[in-house]
Amino acid sequence: MRPLRIAMLTYSLRPRGGVVHALEISDALARRGHEVELMALGPPGASFFRLPPVPTRIVRHEPIEAPFDERVMAMLGAYRDGLARPLADGAFDLIHAQDCLSANAALELRDAGLIAHVIRTVHHVDDFVSRSLIECQDRSISGPDAVLCVSEPWINRLRREYGVSAELVRNGVDTRRYRPARDASERRRDRDVLGLGDRFTVMTVGGIEPRKGSLTLLEGFATLCELAPQHDPLLIVAGGATLFDYRHEADRFHARLAELDLERRVRMLGSLPDGQIEALYRAADVFAFPSTKEGFGLAALEALASGLPVVASELEAFTTYLEHGRNALLVPVGDGRALGRALAELALGGRRRALREAGLRTAAEYTWDRAAAAHERVYRKLLSAVATAGAGRA
Repeated sequence: MRPLRIAMLTYSLRPRGGVVHALEISDALARRGHEVELMALGPPGASFFRLPPVPTRIVRHEPIEAPFDERVMAMLGAYRDGLARPLADGAFDLIHAQDCLSANAALELRDAGLIAHVIRTVHHVDDFVSRSLIECQDRSISGPDAVLCVSEPWINRLRREYGVSAELVRNGVDTRRYRPARDASERRRDRDVLGLGDRFTVMTVGGIEPRKGSLTLLEGFATLCELAPQHDPLLIVAGGATLFDYRHEADRFHARLAELDLERRVRMLGSLPDGQIEALYRAADVFAFPSTKEGFGLAALEALASGLPVVASELEAFTTYLEHGRNALLVPVGDGRALGRALAELALGGRRRALREAGLRTAAEYTWDRAAAAHERVYRKLLSAVATAGAGRA
């Protein structure tokens, strides 16, 4: 079969899960012989958080000072207009959007007759309150010609709530990038660079926001400090790049942090340069992920691949690859005390080696090449349906 020409669209240049997925699946498809161009919306002068291994095109958009809905519509209009010329005239066999913003931009071009069809990966369904984002999300689920999901629970939800049939493609992890320390000396170097000493270090990724269960994490960490004070626990929060303004959640987090008198035990690192997040995974002692909603939880898979024990919420999406007591410890959503007890169990020596070994075996099953092969099947199915129909939507 001839190589496919694929335009992969994402809404951002920052290290969010959907953007990482777009970058990695583009690379995997290119390694399988396809011609992939990764396209994104970004402010002037900005670049991808990591140099993509495929050709890229950044549609530039100067952020405006305006109410949120107006800003979203301006971003959508800029992306649509910036994509019109490169996508038109059959330049690509497939247009694949990874989020609601890029999907809507592509759908407008399809409806204008500039492109033939649109594929969208729905990583999860957000609980938006903004009118523009609610409409953007609904159309990006019901409008595309083919829809993909990275976990079974979201396939079921799309069928139940939207009447949409989606295909499963899963996620992957690059085990060359995310790996355990090669030896004790490498781990010690990583810990020394971060100034961890001998403290029991809990890390998380995603910054401070409601969906990440940030306040639950703080309550759990306080419980850990209560149950295992001899290990001088430290919490490191990395990441947090997002389109949304979570300052109120951050205010609540820092107010509670002060009430608990834990300021010296918590470090907020923000988005880390390429390479540093991998070192943090190797250096930490446990990965905490008390999210209230995830499409898959790519960061947890990266932690497993790094040999880092995972304590996570018992979300349905997580249980597709995390099993309590085998490769992770799972706790009820929103239960800070249960989270803290699980962290303390690991701090006090229980099951860390067994979880680490099982986690490495799990991570080895999730390769980007397998994910790319699943994408190929969906791509061929769509193109075959279009060819059979002669023209128009499948």
